[in-house]
Amino acid sequence: MTNSPTRFARSPEGGRRLRPGEAGSTAVAGWDAGASESFPAVSDSLVRRIVWLAFFLAGAALWWPVDASAARVKEVASVAGVRSNQLTGYGLVVGLDGSGDQTTAAPFTTQSLISMLQQLGVTIPPGTALQLRNVAAVMVTANLPAYAMPGQQVDVNVSSIGNAKSLRGGTLVTTPLKGVDGQIYALAQGNLVIGGAGAAANGSKVVINQLSSGRVPAGATIERSVPNTALQGDSLQLAMHATDYQTASAVAQAINQAKGAGTATAIDGRMVRVSMPEQQDKRVAFVADIENLPVQLAKPAAKVILNARTGSVVLNESVTLGACAVAHGNLSVTISTTPSVSQPGPLANGRTVVTEQSDISITAGNKAMIEMPAGVRLSDVVKALNAMGATPQDLLVILQAMKSAGALHAEIEVI
Repeated sequence: MTNSPTRFARSPEGGRRLRPGEAGSTAVAGWDAGASESFPAVSDSLVRRIVWLAFFLAGAALWWPVDASAARVKEVASVAGVRSNQLTGYGLVVGLDGSGDQTTAAPFTTQSLISMLQQLGVTIPPGTALQLRNVAAVMVTANLPAYAMPGQQVDVNVSSIGNAKSLRGGTLVTTPLKGVDGQIYALAQGNLVIGGAGAAANGSKVVINQLSSGRVPAGATIERSVPNTALQGDSLQLAMHATDYQTASAVAQAINQAKGAGTATAIDGRMVRVSMPEQQDKRVAFVADIENLPVQLAKPAAKVILNARTGSVVLNESVTLGACAVAHGNLSVTISTTPSVSQPGPLANGRTVVTEQSDISITAGNKAMIEMPAGVRLSDVVKALNAMGATPQDLLVILQAMKSAGALHAEIEVI
Protein backbone atom coordinates (compact mmCIF):
# COMPACT_ATOMS: atom_id res chain seq x y z
CA MET A 1 0.00 0.00 0.00
CA THR A 2 1.45 3.25 -1.09
CA ASN A 3 1.43 6.17 1.30
CA SER A 4 0.81 9.50 -0.45
CA PRO A 5 1.88 12.75 1.25
CA THR A 6 -0.88 14.31 3.28
CA ARG A 7 -1.63 18.05 2.74
CA PHE A 8 -2.77 20.06 5.70
CA ALA A 9 -4.66 23.36 5.79
CA ARG A 10 -4.92 25.75 8.72
CA SER A 11 -8.42 26.10 10.14
CA PRO A 12 -10.06 29.51 10.19
CA GLU A 13 -10.11 29.39 13.99
CA GLY A 14 -6.35 29.05 14.08
CA GLY A 15 -6.55 25.55 15.69
CA ARG A 16 -5.30 22.21 14.48
CA ARG A 17 -4.59 21.44 10.84
CA LEU A 18 -7.34 19.68 8.84
CA ARG A 19 -6.83 16.77 6.55
CA PRO A 20 -8.45 16.69 3.17
CA GLY A 21 -12.03 15.49 3.39
CA GLU A 22 -12.64 16.81 6.91
CA ALA A 23 -15.21 19.48 7.63
CA GLY A 24 -14.02 22.96 6.86
CA SER A 25 -11.24 21.89 4.54
CA THR A 26 -13.17 22.69 1.39
CA ALA A 27 -14.08 26.19 2.52
CA VAL A 28 -10.54 26.94 3.54
CA ALA A 29 -9.13 25.71 0.27
CA GLY A 30 -11.61 27.85 -1.66
CA TRP A 31 -10.69 30.90 0.41
CA ASP A 32 -6.98 30.40 -0.28
CA ALA A 33 -7.56 30.06 -4.01
CA GLY A 34 -9.66 33.20 -4.17
CA ALA A 35 -7.11 35.15 -2.23
CA SER A 36 -4.33 34.00 -4.52
CA GLU A 37 -6.32 35.08 -7.56
CA SER A 38 -7.41 38.51 -6.30
CA PHE A 39 -4.11 39.58 -4.71
CA PRO A 40 -2.20 40.28 -8.00
CA ALA A 41 -5.06 42.46 -9.30
CA VAL A 42 -5.11 44.55 -6.12
CA SER A 43 -1.33 44.89 -6.22
CA ASP A 44 -1.28 46.12 -9.84
CA SER A 45 -3.98 48.69 -9.13
CA LEU A 46 -2.08 50.00 -6.15
CA VAL A 47 1.14 50.28 -8.14
CA ARG A 48 -0.63 52.23 -10.89
CA ARG A 49 -2.04 54.67 -8.37
CA ILE A 50 1.37 55.20 -6.81
CA VAL A 51 2.93 55.86 -10.23
CA TRP A 52 0.25 58.42 -11.16
CA LEU A 53 0.68 60.12 -7.80
CA ALA A 54 4.45 60.34 -8.36
CA PHE A 55 3.92 61.93 -11.80
CA PHE A 56 1.48 64.44 -10.31
CA LEU A 57 3.89 65.46 -7.56
CA ALA A 58 6.77 65.80 -10.03
CA GLY A 59 4.68 68.02 -12.30
CA ALA A 60 3.45 70.11 -9.39
CA ALA A 61 7.05 70.83 -8.41
CA LEU A 62 7.51 72.60 -11.74
CA TRP A 63 4.46 74.88 -11.77
CA TRP A 64 3.88 75.32 -8.06
CA PRO A 65 4.54 78.98 -7.13
CA VAL A 66 7.73 79.56 -5.17
CA ASP A 67 8.07 82.28 -2.57
CA ALA A 68 10.29 84.89 -4.23
CA SER A 69 11.27 86.34 -0.86
CA ALA A 70 12.89 83.07 0.28
CA ALA A 71 16.61 82.73 -0.39
CA ARG A 72 19.74 81.19 1.04
CA VAL A 73 22.55 83.01 2.81
CA LYS A 74 24.95 82.41 -0.09
CA GLU A 75 22.57 84.24 -2.42
CA VAL A 76 22.47 87.45 -0.38
CA ALA A 77 25.94 87.48 1.23
CA SER A 78 29.49 86.22 0.79
CA VAL A 79 32.48 85.70 3.05
CA ALA A 80 34.48 88.91 3.19
CA GLY A 81 37.97 88.49 1.77
CA VAL A 82 37.12 85.46 -0.38
CA ARG A 83 37.24 87.05 -3.82
CA SER A 84 38.96 86.82 -7.18
CA ASN A 85 41.82 88.99 -8.43
CA GLN A 86 42.19 90.52 -11.88
CA LEU A 87 45.16 89.60 -14.05
CA THR A 88 46.32 91.47 -17.17
CA GLY A 89 48.93 90.78 -19.82
CA TYR A 90 50.13 91.95 -23.22
CA GLY A 91 50.76 89.40 -25.93
CA LEU A 92 50.70 88.51 -29.60
CA VAL A 93 48.27 86.43 -31.65
CA VAL A 94 49.86 84.69 -34.62
CA GLY A 95 48.56 82.54 -37.44
CA LEU A 96 45.97 84.98 -38.76
CA ASP A 97 44.86 84.74 -42.38
CA GLY A 98 46.03 88.18 -43.49
CA SER A 99 43.73 89.95 -41.01
CA GLY A 100 46.38 91.09 -38.53
CA ASP A 101 47.65 94.54 -37.62
CA GLN A 102 48.96 96.92 -40.26
CA THR A 103 52.49 97.64 -39.10
CA THR A 104 52.51 101.23 -40.38
CA ALA A 105 49.57 102.17 -38.16
CA ALA A 106 50.49 99.85 -35.25
CA PRO A 107 54.30 99.98 -34.86
CA PHE A 108 54.16 98.39 -31.39
CA THR A 109 53.21 95.08 -33.03
CA THR A 110 56.48 95.05 -34.96
CA GLN A 111 58.47 96.02 -31.88
CA SER A 112 56.85 93.24 -29.84
CA LEU A 113 57.55 90.64 -32.53
CA ILE A 114 61.21 91.70 -32.84
CA SER A 115 61.63 91.52 -29.04
CA MET A 116 60.07 88.06 -28.94
CA LEU A 117 62.26 86.78 -31.77
CA GLN A 118 65.38 88.08 -30.04
CA GLN A 119 64.47 86.09 -26.92
CA LEU A 120 64.19 83.03 -29.16
CA GLY A 121 67.63 83.64 -30.66
CA VAL A 122 66.53 85.22 -33.95
CA THR A 123 68.26 88.50 -34.84
CA ILE A 124 66.70 90.84 -37.38
CA PRO A 125 69.02 93.34 -39.09
CA PRO A 126 68.40 96.93 -37.99
CA GLY A 127 66.30 99.01 -40.36
CA THR A 128 64.43 96.03 -41.77
CA ALA A 129 60.83 96.96 -42.64
CA LEU A 130 58.60 94.11 -41.64
CA GLN A 131 55.26 93.84 -43.41
CA LEU A 132 53.25 91.75 -41.00
CA ARG A 133 49.74 90.62 -41.83
CA ASN A 134 49.34 87.51 -39.72
CA VAL A 135 50.24 88.99 -36.30
CA ALA A 136 48.10 91.10 -33.97
CA ALA A 137 48.86 92.75 -30.64
CA VAL A 138 46.31 91.88 -27.95
CA MET A 139 45.49 92.45 -24.31
CA VAL A 140 44.87 89.32 -22.27
CA THR A 141 42.72 89.43 -19.12
CA ALA A 142 41.71 86.75 -16.63
CA ASN A 143 40.33 86.34 -13.12
CA LEU A 144 42.38 84.52 -10.49
CA PRO A 145 39.79 82.68 -8.34
CA ALA A 146 40.04 82.55 -4.58
CA TYR A 147 42.04 79.61 -3.23
CA ALA A 148 43.44 78.87 -6.72
CA MET A 149 46.56 76.72 -6.56
CA PRO A 150 49.51 76.43 -8.97
CA GLY A 151 48.78 74.09 -11.84
CA GLN A 152 45.09 74.89 -12.12
CA GLN A 153 43.74 76.41 -15.33
CA VAL A 154 41.42 79.37 -15.90
CA ASP A 155 39.81 80.94 -18.96
CA VAL A 156 41.28 84.06 -20.54
CA ASN A 157 39.81 86.83 -22.69
CA VAL A 158 41.81 88.14 -25.64
CA SER A 159 41.08 91.56 -27.19
CA SER A 160 42.82 93.32 -30.07
CA ILE A 161 44.44 96.70 -29.31
CA GLY A 162 45.60 97.40 -32.87
CA ASN A 163 43.78 97.59 -36.18
CA ALA A 164 43.45 93.88 -36.83
CA LYS A 165 40.37 93.01 -38.86
CA SER A 166 39.81 89.63 -37.25
CA LEU A 167 41.39 87.27 -34.71
CA ARG A 168 39.66 84.19 -36.11
CA GLY A 169 41.99 81.23 -36.44
CA GLY A 170 44.76 82.85 -34.36
CA THR A 171 46.91 81.36 -31.63
CA LEU A 172 47.95 83.26 -28.53
CA VAL A 173 51.64 82.80 -27.80
CA THR A 174 52.93 82.52 -24.23
CA THR A 175 51.81 85.61 -22.34
CA PRO A 176 52.60 86.31 -18.67
CA LEU A 177 49.63 87.59 -16.67
CA LYS A 178 50.40 89.99 -13.84
CA GLY A 179 48.48 91.34 -10.88
CA VAL A 180 48.33 94.89 -9.60
CA ASP A 181 51.52 94.24 -7.63
CA GLY A 182 53.48 93.53 -10.83
CA GLN A 183 54.04 89.86 -10.00
CA ILE A 184 53.37 87.09 -12.53
CA TYR A 185 50.53 84.82 -11.37
CA ALA A 186 49.68 82.88 -14.55
CA LEU A 187 50.88 82.08 -18.07
CA ALA A 188 48.40 82.11 -20.97
CA GLN A 189 48.63 80.35 -24.32
CA GLY A 190 46.26 78.58 -26.69
CA ASN A 191 43.95 78.77 -29.69
CA LEU A 192 41.29 81.44 -29.77
CA VAL A 193 37.57 80.77 -29.95
CA ILE A 194 35.78 83.54 -31.86
CA GLY A 195 32.00 83.67 -31.72
CA GLY A 196 31.55 85.96 -34.74
CA ALA A 197 31.84 85.64 -38.49
CA GLY A 198 32.35 88.03 -41.37
CA ALA A 199 32.79 88.34 -45.12
CA ALA A 200 33.85 91.16 -47.45
CA ALA A 201 33.92 91.57 -51.23
CA ASN A 202 34.01 94.52 -53.66
CA GLY A 203 33.71 97.09 -50.92
CA SER A 204 30.80 95.35 -49.18
CA LYS A 205 31.23 93.91 -45.73
CA VAL A 206 29.06 91.81 -43.43
CA VAL A 207 30.07 91.17 -39.82
CA ILE A 208 28.20 89.04 -37.29
CA ASN A 209 29.03 89.63 -33.62
CA GLN A 210 32.59 90.61 -32.72
CA LEU A 211 35.72 89.49 -34.55
CA SER A 212 38.35 91.52 -32.69
CA SER A 213 38.01 89.68 -29.39
CA GLY A 214 37.85 86.05 -28.35
CA ARG A 215 38.35 83.58 -25.56
CA VAL A 216 40.77 80.77 -24.77
CA PRO A 217 39.05 78.15 -22.58
CA ALA A 218 41.41 76.94 -19.84
CA GLY A 219 44.10 78.97 -21.57
CA ALA A 220 46.00 80.15 -18.50
CA THR A 221 47.94 78.02 -16.02
CA ILE A 222 48.29 79.44 -12.52
CA GLU A 223 51.87 79.74 -11.36
CA ARG A 224 51.43 81.46 -8.01
CA SER A 225 48.64 81.38 -5.42
CA VAL A 226 47.30 84.21 -3.31
CA PRO A 227 47.14 83.43 0.44
CA ASN A 228 43.73 83.84 2.01
CA THR A 229 43.23 84.25 5.76
CA ALA A 230 39.44 84.58 5.82
CA LEU A 231 39.05 81.39 7.90
CA GLN A 232 42.08 81.81 10.13
CA GLY A 233 40.72 84.03 12.90
CA ASP A 234 38.17 83.30 15.58
CA SER A 235 35.39 84.88 13.51
CA LEU A 236 34.53 85.67 9.92
CA GLN A 237 32.71 88.52 8.25
CA LEU A 238 29.69 88.00 5.99
CA ALA A 239 29.33 90.89 3.54
CA MET A 240 25.84 91.54 2.19
CA HIS A 241 25.59 91.96 -1.57
CA ALA A 242 23.48 95.09 -1.05
CA THR A 243 23.30 97.43 1.90
CA ASP A 244 20.10 96.57 3.76
CA TYR A 245 19.62 96.46 7.52
CA GLN A 246 16.67 94.09 7.27
CA THR A 247 18.67 91.56 5.25
CA ALA A 248 21.62 91.72 7.65
CA SER A 249 19.30 91.21 10.62
CA ALA A 250 17.56 88.27 8.90
CA VAL A 251 20.89 86.59 8.12
CA ALA A 252 22.09 86.96 11.71
CA GLN A 253 18.78 85.62 13.05
CA ALA A 254 18.89 82.57 10.74
CA ILE A 255 22.44 81.73 11.84
CA ASN A 256 21.60 82.09 15.54
CA GLN A 257 18.59 79.81 15.20
CA ALA A 258 20.68 77.10 13.53
CA LYS A 259 24.00 77.42 15.38
CA GLY A 260 22.96 78.86 18.74
CA ALA A 261 22.27 82.27 20.20
CA GLY A 262 25.15 84.72 20.00
CA THR A 263 26.86 83.03 17.07
CA ALA A 264 26.15 85.88 14.64
CA THR A 265 25.88 89.63 15.18
CA ALA A 266 24.77 92.19 12.60
CA ILE A 267 27.31 95.01 12.73
CA ASP A 268 25.57 97.27 10.22
CA GLY A 269 23.53 97.00 7.04
CA ARG A 270 26.45 95.50 5.15
CA MET A 271 28.34 93.25 7.56
CA VAL A 272 27.54 90.34 9.89
CA ARG A 273 30.15 88.92 12.24
CA VAL A 274 30.01 85.14 12.81
CA SER A 275 31.95 83.26 15.49
CA MET A 276 33.70 80.16 14.18
CA PRO A 277 34.51 76.82 15.84
CA GLU A 278 37.88 76.48 17.48
CA GLN A 279 38.69 73.27 15.58
CA GLN A 280 40.27 74.18 12.26
CA ASP A 281 39.02 71.04 10.52
CA LYS A 282 35.38 71.92 11.27
CA ARG A 283 35.37 75.44 9.88
CA VAL A 284 34.82 74.55 6.23
CA ALA A 285 31.76 72.44 7.08
CA PHE A 286 30.56 75.21 9.40
CA VAL A 287 30.70 77.83 6.63
CA ALA A 288 29.04 75.41 4.19
CA ASP A 289 26.13 74.93 6.61
CA ILE A 290 25.76 78.68 7.09
CA GLU A 291 25.67 79.40 3.36
CA ASN A 292 22.77 76.98 2.85
CA LEU A 293 20.57 78.35 5.62
CA PRO A 294 17.22 79.74 4.39
CA VAL A 295 16.61 83.47 4.82
CA GLN A 296 13.26 85.24 4.56
CA LEU A 297 13.92 88.48 2.69
CA ALA A 298 11.96 91.63 3.35
CA LYS A 299 10.04 93.50 0.68
CA PRO A 300 12.50 95.69 -1.26
CA ALA A 301 12.28 99.46 -1.36
CA ALA A 302 10.21 100.87 -4.20
CA LYS A 303 12.51 101.74 -7.10
CA VAL A 304 12.20 102.55 -10.79
CA ILE A 305 15.24 102.02 -13.00
CA LEU A 306 15.47 104.16 -16.15
CA ASN A 307 18.07 103.43 -18.83
CA ALA A 308 18.45 106.63 -20.81
CA ARG A 309 20.57 104.95 -23.50
CA THR A 310 18.20 102.12 -24.42
CA GLY A 311 14.91 103.47 -23.11
CA SER A 312 14.38 100.51 -20.77
CA VAL A 313 12.07 101.00 -17.78
CA VAL A 314 12.05 98.50 -14.90
CA LEU A 315 9.76 98.67 -11.84
CA ASN A 316 9.94 96.40 -8.82
CA GLU A 317 6.98 94.98 -6.91
CA SER A 318 6.95 97.74 -4.27
CA VAL A 319 6.14 100.57 -6.70
CA THR A 320 2.75 102.17 -6.02
CA LEU A 321 0.91 104.94 -7.81
CA GLY A 322 -1.23 107.75 -6.46
CA ALA A 323 -4.23 109.19 -8.25
CA CYS A 324 -3.22 111.71 -10.90
CA ALA A 325 -4.07 113.01 -14.36
CA VAL A 326 -1.54 112.93 -17.19
CA ALA A 327 -1.57 114.37 -20.69
CA HIS A 328 1.37 113.67 -22.95
CA GLY A 329 1.60 114.74 -26.57
CA ASN A 330 4.42 113.90 -28.94
CA LEU A 331 6.06 116.81 -30.72
CA SER A 332 7.57 115.98 -34.12
CA VAL A 333 9.58 118.29 -36.39
CA THR A 334 9.87 117.40 -40.09
CA ILE A 335 12.42 119.06 -42.40
CA SER A 336 12.23 118.30 -46.12
CA THR A 337 14.82 119.67 -48.54
CA THR A 338 14.26 119.84 -52.31
CA PRO A 339 17.23 120.62 -54.59
CA SER A 340 16.57 122.98 -57.49
CA VAL A 341 18.71 124.29 -60.40
CA SER A 342 19.15 128.02 -60.92
CA GLN A 343 20.14 128.65 -64.53
CA PRO A 344 20.88 132.18 -65.91
CA GLY A 345 19.51 133.52 -69.16
CA PRO A 346 21.11 132.86 -72.57
CA LEU A 347 22.91 136.27 -72.75
CA ALA A 348 23.57 136.71 -69.06
CA ASN A 349 27.06 136.44 -67.72
CA GLY A 350 26.14 133.98 -64.99
CA ARG A 351 26.61 130.37 -64.10
CA THR A 352 24.32 127.52 -63.23
CA VAL A 353 24.10 126.73 -59.55
CA VAL A 354 22.18 124.21 -57.47
CA THR A 355 20.06 125.64 -54.69
CA GLU A 356 18.11 123.91 -51.96
CA GLN A 357 14.62 124.74 -50.74
CA SER A 358 13.70 123.54 -47.24
CA ASP A 359 10.23 123.15 -45.75
CA ILE A 360 9.84 122.84 -41.98
CA SER A 361 6.67 121.53 -40.37
CA ILE A 362 5.90 121.02 -36.69
CA THR A 363 3.25 118.53 -35.59
CA ALA A 364 2.03 118.34 -32.00
CA GLY A 365 0.28 115.26 -30.70
CA ASN A 366 -3.36 115.90 -29.83
CA LYS A 367 -4.03 113.68 -26.84
CA ALA A 368 -6.56 114.28 -24.09
CA MET A 369 -5.75 114.20 -20.41
CA ILE A 370 -6.04 110.72 -18.90
CA GLU A 371 -7.05 110.15 -15.30
CA MET A 372 -4.92 107.48 -13.68
CA PRO A 373 -6.39 105.82 -10.57
CA ALA A 374 -4.35 104.93 -7.55
CA GLY A 375 -2.64 101.55 -7.76
CA VAL A 376 -1.26 99.59 -4.83
CA ARG A 377 -0.09 96.61 -6.86
CA LEU A 378 2.46 96.36 -9.62
CA SER A 379 -0.15 95.02 -12.04
CA ASP A 380 -2.33 98.10 -11.43
CA VAL A 381 0.60 100.41 -12.11
CA VAL A 382 1.43 98.60 -15.36
CA LYS A 383 -2.19 98.76 -16.54
CA ALA A 384 -2.34 102.48 -15.80
CA LEU A 385 0.87 103.19 -17.72
CA ASN A 386 -0.21 101.03 -20.66
CA ALA A 387 -3.50 102.91 -20.84
CA MET A 388 -1.59 106.04 -21.78
CA GLY A 389 -0.17 104.42 -24.89
CA ALA A 390 3.24 105.95 -24.25
CA THR A 391 6.45 104.48 -25.64
CA PRO A 392 9.34 103.55 -23.33
CA GLN A 393 11.10 106.75 -24.35
CA ASP A 394 8.02 108.74 -23.31
CA LEU A 395 7.86 106.91 -19.99
CA LEU A 396 11.33 108.23 -19.12
CA VAL A 397 9.87 111.74 -19.01
CA ILE A 398 6.40 110.85 -17.70
CA LEU A 399 7.68 108.90 -14.69
CA GLN A 400 10.05 111.70 -13.72
CA ALA A 401 7.18 114.21 -13.92
CA MET A 402 4.92 111.92 -11.85
CA LYS A 403 7.67 111.63 -9.25
CA SER A 404 7.95 115.42 -9.06
CA ALA A 405 4.16 115.69 -8.66
CA GLY A 406 4.19 113.20 -5.77
CA ALA A 407 2.06 110.62 -7.60
CA LEU A 408 4.81 108.02 -8.05
CA HIS A 409 5.79 106.43 -4.74
CA ALA A 410 9.20 105.12 -5.68
CA GLU A 411 12.83 106.14 -6.02
CA ILE A 412 13.96 106.82 -9.58
CA GLU A 413 17.47 105.73 -10.58
CA VAL A 414 18.86 106.62 -14.00
CA ILE A 415 21.60 104.36 -15.33
